[in-house]
Amino acid sequence: MSFSIKHTKEIENKGLSVQAVNKQLELFKAGLPFMFLKSAASIGNGILSLSSKEKTFFSDYYMSHKDDLDIVKFVPASGAATRMFKFLFEFLESYNPKKESVNSFLNKNNATELPLFFVGLEKFSFYKLLLDETKALHCNFSDLSSDEKRVLLIKTLLDADKLNYSFYPKGLLPFHKYKTSIATAFEEHLYEAAAYAASNNVAKLHFTISKAHKSIFEKEFKRIQNYVENKTKTTFTISFSYQNETTDTIAVTPDNKPFLDVDGSLCFRPSGHGALLSNLNDFEGDLMFIKNIDNVVVCRFVDEVAENKKVLAGVLLETQKQAFSYLKELKNETLSEQRVIEIARFLQRKLNVIISSEFEKYSLKYQIEYLETKLNRPIRVCGMVKNEGEPGGGPFWVKDEGGHLSLQIVESSQIDKENKQQLLILKNATHFNPVDIVCGIKDYKGETFDLSKFVDHKAAFITPKTHLGKALKALELPGLWNGGMSNWNTIFVEVPTDTFNPVKTVNDLLKIKHQVV
Repeated sequence: MSFSIKHTKEIENKGLSVQAVNKQLELFKAGLPFMFLKSAASIGNGILSLSSKEKTFFSDYYMSHKDDLDIVKFVPASGAATRMFKFLFEFLESYNPKKESVNSFLNKNNATELPLFFVGLEKFSFYKLLLDETKALHCNFSDLSSDEKRVLLIKTLLDADKLNYSFYPKGLLPFHKYKTSIATAFEEHLYEAAAYAASNNVAKLHFTISKAHKSIFEKEFKRIQNYVENKTKTTFTISFSYQNETTDTIAVTPDNKPFLDVDGSLCFRPSGHGALLSNLNDFEGDLMFIKNIDNVVVCRFVDEVAENKKVLAGVLLETQKQAFSYLKELKNETLSEQRVIEIARFLQRKLNVIISSEFEKYSLKYQIEYLETKLNRPIRVCGMVKNEGEPGGGPFWVKDEGGHLSLQIVESSQIDKENKQQLLILKNATHFNPVDIVCGIKDYKGETFDLSKFVDHKAAFITPKTHLGKALKALELPGLWNGGMSNWNTIFVEVPTDTFNPVKTVNDLLKIKHQVV
């Protein structure tokens, strides 16, 4: 479509082109294809289950090599904490103290999160600060009824002119209460990095954040740096980046017309965590750990988490070593037929690559080219936990339009739930993706891959949203660990459920892995 001069200027100011925006509009109109699930990955069918002996081997293998590596821990951390407090906002909006008590509201609305919040209130790390702040604002607080106190505490927690916790990035909220201090998720990631991602006692961490939050992240690191470094005997190198505005996508109305803001300007939205691929692509490390900001534990559980990270890293390094050796051999076109078969089996058995049924008919020269193409890719080793009903993505065998099978992490929104067979595969999935990933992003020559070459651009998302009270449709880029890594070589390894402890609502902080005692 053609845009007005005003709208064309808005597009160009975002660093986009009219052609690129029109391509996005075409995607809305044409729709995006669902992923076609062949089967769920499971133990022995795409997911490794390691014995204690194997875990020890891989952990030791990593530890014996890590000081020779450039290691980075990459933490997506741009999200605000708004959704953590969603049920509290809904309570404030719906509850009328003149008409009912809090208990009657809970019973009438069949609320489940609110009672847990009230019962566990004193166990939250921020409770004392919240109470003190509320008392300072309301000198008669101790004389109020229980219901009045509850309402005021929630307002103090959320109001923009008070603690304003829903505005904060999730990584900087008070998560854990220790005897003499309170730790944020940001701080806990430092302790974790020291336990498994340090090379020569130096740990590099990179956080993708909102530009508006950079100063408060830097202030927090300055506050805790000396304490954490002394405690862990580790020096930390912290860096930040932002989601590039050029990855924003245009929003449309339900009938696929550009959505306009109140002032008549085009509405652009961040395009999901898939936009962070360009941030990841800026690194040149030998090994990268990826883990979400809210998936942390209190210090007494860090060793358990770290041990499993070491295992995943060991699997990556040991596999990568063999892959690099084979790639060097493939440059020698005098390889024997037996050696070619051995490399093909390695791809099948270790990297879950489905070799073409026509492979044996190829000439030796083409077999070598084929194997090199399949083998010379970034490698990801992804921890998978047993499915216990968590929302989100999981490991599946997926068939593409050409009929080729591959192991992928698929979000539920990418699956056609109107198709009974596809829905059955989804429901019977045994494992869940906790975003527990170790990446090898260099090739056998030591050169960093251009990760943009391994994306499945058709694995984007169209999701319903609202803006200014009106419905719209948003386009998200292929997810960082979904379509963004679609053409990487992939290994899935079962990890203990205990290593997955995300904080999706504030009540998750009441779980044992977030409580010191």
